Amino acid sequence: MTKIMIPAWVDGALVPVEKLDAHQRGLRHKAVSVFVMSGDALLIQRRALGKYHTPGLWANTCCTHPQWDEPDAACAQRRLNEELGIEGVDLQHRGQVEYRADVGGGLVEHEVVEVFVVQATPALLLVPNPDEVMDTRWISLRDLSRNIASTPEIFTPWLRIYMEQHSQMIFGTPPVQ
Repeated sequence: MTKIMIPAWVDGALVPVEKLDAHQRGLRHKAVSVFVMSGDALLIQRRALGKYHTPGLWANTCCTHPQWDEPDAACAQRRLNEELGIEGVDLQHRGQVEYRADVGGGLVEHEVVEVFVVQATPALLLVPNPDEVMDTRWISLRDLSRNIASTPEIFTPWLRIYMEQHSQMIFGTPPVQ
């Protein structure tokens, strides 16, 4: 695995930290999450089985960590392309979320996340990178909420947190019951 340096807070200062080390130590660090929407449908991805945490779980369209000194929107655009082959979309910044979640294997995501939404159509050209993504699907927010309620173990902790605690900010709608 290539060592990637991400922005993390250590002793109150934002410094470059190796990504795996940040997760092992549970350090608060920067992240971005992207939600590609078509009407009420969200494009979700199933993480590749080779991912070092939460492999095979369903997540929002794209989520990652900016590299040291990488602007958040540039990071979001880069990872949409690297993970799903999505290019040339208009990112709408929706705000910032902070969460802490155990992601298994002794790893913790403690993220300060810049959230972006993209408006698209289901005909959006996708070219998933098999090293990152094993499946994609469009799902209504209502069906996603129901699926999370009935089978939470197949979804990443952060997607569950976004849907349960931050749907108003992200989607402009309260959590669907």
